[in-house]
Amino acid sequence: MILFFAASAIIAPASTAFGQIMLENAYPLLTFEYPVFYTYANDGSNRVYVVQQTGKIIVMQNDSNVSTSSTFLDVSARIVSGGEQGLLGLSFHPNYSSNRFFYIYYTKAGTGDIVIARFTRNVSNPLIADSNSQQIVLTYPHPTYTNHNGGCLMFGQDGYLYTGVGDGGSGGDPNNNGQNTNVLLGKILRLDINNLSGGNNYGIPPTNPFAGGGGRPEIYTYGMRNPWRFSQDPVTGIIYIGDVGQDTWEEVDIMQNGGNYGWRIMEGDHCYNPPSNCDSTGLIMPIKNYSHSGNGCSITGGYVYRGTRVPSLVGSYLYGDYCSCNIWRLVYAGGVVTNDEMVVPAALPANSMSSFGVDQNNELYICKVSLPGAIYRFKNDPIGIQNNGNVVQGFSLQQNYPNPFNPSTGIKYTVGKQDLVNISIYDPDGKLVETLVNAIKQAGAYSVTWNAPGFSSGIYFCVFRSGGVYFSKKMALVK
Repeated sequence: MILFFAASAIIAPASTAFGQIMLENAYPLLTFEYPVFYTYANDGSNRVYVVQQTGKIIVMQNDSNVSTSSTFLDVSARIVSGGEQGLLGLSFHPNYSSNRFFYIYYTKAGTGDIVIARFTRNVSNPLIADSNSQQIVLTYPHPTYTNHNGGCLMFGQDGYLYTGVGDGGSGGDPNNNGQNTNVLLGKILRLDINNLSGGNNYGIPPTNPFAGGGGRPEIYTYGMRNPWRFSQDPVTGIIYIGDVGQDTWEEVDIMQNGGNYGWRIMEGDHCYNPPSNCDSTGLIMPIKNYSHSGNGCSITGGYVYRGTRVPSLVGSYLYGDYCSCNIWRLVYAGGVVTNDEMVVPAALPANSMSSFGVDQNNELYICKVSLPGAIYRFKNDPIGIQNNGNVVQGFSLQQNYPNPFNPSTGIKYTVGKQDLVNISIYDPDGKLVETLVNAIKQAGAYSVTWNAPGFSSGIYFCVFRSGGVYFSKKMALVK
């Protein structure tokens, strides 16, 4: 996944809507420099932290009216950033309130090695970390290529520190690192940072699959390509992994101790090397994979929603795609996916959805990495999909009528000021199927008709963009 890039030409949304699901800028008075992660310290302070790829961790109060933030830690001089390198991960120790320990994941300047390091918060000022307190937990080489660095850090409910490691880069895993259990690349590691052993600044959990030999003892799962983000459901304890695919398939996996997830033998549940008739014996298949046909290119793993702002999402795993910026939800129960649907198409400007995150109330946020960087959050739409569209700064999109329809339907919208208006239709995979309006419009009320005799029955999404505002409505074509 490429994170560093020029700002997108698409207007960043002030709010987005799908049915009763909306996104809004959580901190409209602030901007960020290439944000790649958002989290909290679980210390009851209601402070949140934004990881900037260029080397700073920003801290602020979790208040939509906050207008100031400060630098919690600056490791810019220690890292190399750009592309998929940089400061990539952050996790606070479960006992942070008392020991003040937190852990970061970065690409080391000069060598490109991956470093997991512990820092300590200032003893008297909770807004500042001690920049001289670095203790290296683990360093491992990432030679030759600069992509597929991984970057996720997470303390599990078992108290161990998990980290996702990319396969070493290039394309196709040329060294087959994913299947080699004697190297750390292409794995998820599990470390005991409370009980040091073997001369290291970490210990090995005794239930790690290779704790007794047969592979590197730090390894917990293998056969990964680039597990950029993973998370644990606080209710069920299930850990969901978003593993970035190669050319065609992105996947969601459920973490299992000692599991082999197939890369580079398989990409998702499809043969990769060899391209057909591959031996999948013993490999763990994803619970979901999706193709790049809907303008996707790189999964952004998310979280199971356990907040209160959007009751309809509770228990759903939310995830997105970096390129298309589509957002999906799935429900996994009893070992199977029981619900899977896209909930917000093209939610942010293309190539900008770098990461999801949560606050101390389990509310869900999204990092927009394109400049100006921003943090969005989910909220409820009190109006709902079957009524007239929300009105934001004089802009609105009404529910199409008739709905369901065959073969055409009318779409009404208003423009709050003279601006470029784009109204486009997307299929359930988030693929653009037709643009109805793409022109400068004066302030006023308008309507447009979608004639769809050549399209198949099913669900489609009408997306409105103008004046920094974004709306989306779900439509049903029935033949």
